[in-house]
Amino acid sequence: MIDLYYWPTPNGHKVTLLLEEAGLEYRIHPVNIGSGDQFKPEFLAISPNNKMPAIVDHAPADGGAPQSVFESGAILLYLAEKTGRFLPADPRGRVTTLEWLFWQMAGLGPMSGQMGHFNVYAPEKIPYAIERYDNEVRRLHGVMDKRLAEHAFLAGEEYTIADMASYPWVGAYDKLPADFDAFPNLKRWHHAIAARPATQRAYALRQQVNPDAGKPLSDEERRHLFGKR
Repeated sequence: MIDLYYWPTPNGHKVTLLLEEAGLEYRIHPVNIGSGDQFKPEFLAISPNNKMPAIVDHAPADGGAPQSVFESGAILLYLAEKTGRFLPADPRGRVTTLEWLFWQMAGLGPMSGQMGHFNVYAPEKIPYAIERYDNEVRRLHGVMDKRLAEHAFLAGEEYTIADMASYPWVGAYDKLPADFDAFPNLKRWHHAIAARPATQRAYALRQQVNPDAGKPLSDEERRHLFGKR
């Protein structure tokens, strides 16, 4: 059994994508980031950076005490190694997968998050910031499109944790859809992943866990998400 500390955000979706694909048994512990659950001491004990997702694996490979893991990329890598799936065993395939996984963690995720913040959530519309992150995300989509012109998936011909990491961040904001007309290979890849039954099961959790998803943020939610700590 794996305990998943989760809220339906792009980073949260990464982990449910893998859990559903791998058929692992897990139970969800909602971490309502709009209510401040991420700052509770019991959550900080497993995720000291007060960010979800995090997991606790009650059956780690070494047979020892439960293993906690925080940071979405580390969780994907941990679960892929645990199951022996979605991470190639051959050294070159493994390196390529890790390259694209870390590319997402360092680039696509943070830049898309900033794009969303300055376009959707920021109380003041700052043209420089909006243009800066819009352009950078478009550049990153172009990098993906070029790669996907040559391969079915980011790491090659097989679906891997690199794809699971990137998929939730492409078109993560309803008001900021990806330009699929400009990037047809990205469109093909995104639609193929969306059609997977495991993807559909993972995204169905959004409404179950947070029925208010997509509604405007309250002042309290803004304070917990963007306020000083």
